[in-house]
Amino acid sequence: MSGVLKPMPEDWERALAIVAHPDDLEYGAAAAVAEWTDAGRDIAYLLVTRGEAGIDTLPPEESARVREAEQIASAAVVGVDSVTFLGHHDGVIEEGPALRRDLTAAIRSHRPELLITINHRDTWGPDSRDWNTPDHRVVGRAVLDAAGDAGNRWIFPEQLGADGAGRWDGVRWVAVAASPLPTHARAVGERSVRRAVASLAEHRAYISALSDLEPLAYAQELTTASVEAAASAFGGRPCVAFELFPR
Repeated sequence: MSGVLKPMPEDWERALAIVAHPDDLEYGAAAAVAEWTDAGRDIAYLLVTRGEAGIDTLPPEESARVREAEQIASAAVVGVDSVTFLGHHDGVIEEGPALRRDLTAAIRSHRPELLITINHRDTWGPDSRDWNTPDHRVVGRAVLDAAGDAGNRWIFPEQLGADGAGRWDGVRWVAVAASPLPTHARAVGERSVRRAVASLAEHRAYISALSDLEPLAYAQELTTASVEAAASAFGGRPCVAFELFPR
């Protein structure tokens, strides 16, 4: 990773993390979430799908049940106890007003200053040809759009009271984890890395379908590599990198 990453802003109290699938946050942002919840920040998770298409060996309804439970347990490890599932269809999330409406309603309800999502860009690296999934691309872009929609009284006005009461124009940043174009980072200590490892390892059924490694060993390998990848651009400190979009 080239360039110098700036520190993430810390003058906020509430964040809402919005991603497509159970496990998305554990592959990118969980160590930073652990740091922030330890510091007393209020962070909630919103999952657009239940992850029902993610495990080839499980029928969709069973997969959804398993993956919901794994995500709730995973979030608890890093101090998040609010986890909501919207129930859009995994693998075929549709871009458009219906998705933006749901995300806007959630933002207006949670009233976050920071939104967190994962890579909305076409690939996973500036020189990579590893194609990103359509769900990630669609949800990430919709989060960026909904950040503005939430503050506009004329967009989805049926969600609002008289004179636009209930709108939320307090989103100050959208932070995109696992972006190929990071700009900022949050340093993470050993305790937060351990919690992030444990958080990813909670996705036992999903990891077992992906890898022959035991879930904890898999999570240790992936998480350690992730927090060390950007260290050279952040003063040698293990960190979670984000592409930060100010609002």
